[in-house]
Amino acid sequence: MNPIVRWFHQLGSPPTFDRFAARWTPWCYAVAVVLLGVGLWQALFVVPADYQQGDSFRILYIHVPSAWMSMFVFALMALYSAIALIWRIKLCEILAMACAPIGAAFTIITLATGSIWGKPMWGAWWDWDPRLTTELILLFLYLGVIGLYQAIEDHRAAARAAGLLSIVGVALLPIIRYSVVWWNSLHQGQTINLFGKSSMDSSMILPLLIMVLATKFWFLGSLLARARADNLRREAGKDWVARLAGDSA
Repeated sequence: MNPIVRWFHQLGSPPTFDRFAARWTPWCYAVAVVLLGVGLWQALFVVPADYQQGDSFRILYIHVPSAWMSMFVFALMALYSAIALIWRIKLCEILAMACAPIGAAFTIITLATGSIWGKPMWGAWWDWDPRLTTELILLFLYLGVIGLYQAIEDHRAAARAAGLLSIVGVALLPIIRYSVVWWNSLHQGQTINLFGKSSMDSSMILPLLIMVLATKFWFLGSLLARARADNLRREAGKDWVARLAGDSA
């Protein structure tokens, strides 16, 4: 068997995953904090003010990475759910359900920072703009996944039901992505292209990339921490959990 495939099979074991998560969660958080510090410092004190929006544009360094993460996490949750439904891998169920609260948090940050940004730009905290409306629907989908998972007592049945909702809901992501293209929108069009030419000045892009990396590492740390906690709850009563509790006592 391929060593990488064998490693993934071993990682599916609850005790192995617990050791993996315990080892790497602090490192993910540590890298995220360092990157956040560097990114925010550059965004606030190094990057020049925008010639049109002034200093108010700086909120994009939180808004844009959060918006990207809100969609990325939902897509990943749907992927984990599909794997869990097809191959009945319990760890993927756990990871999928651990994604939901984190993705919901990124979506809330996206909506909040968008409103703060919109007030000086549009003169209103909220407008039923296609991008804002579809992002709000994404939040409702996240809350639906969380609520469905919590409503069913059997963890595996709950994860399958909530996972199916996430798979269906993934159809919303391209609508969010292209809403500013398909409909008239107050929301500005795409100014940042990671794989092509951006209309944003190059001096402003580096802090944004740092913030994007920071949110990725924060997500990984949060995912591992939440998945580890759920894994331990599901495995409560097993010998390896009892030994772990004894070692930490």
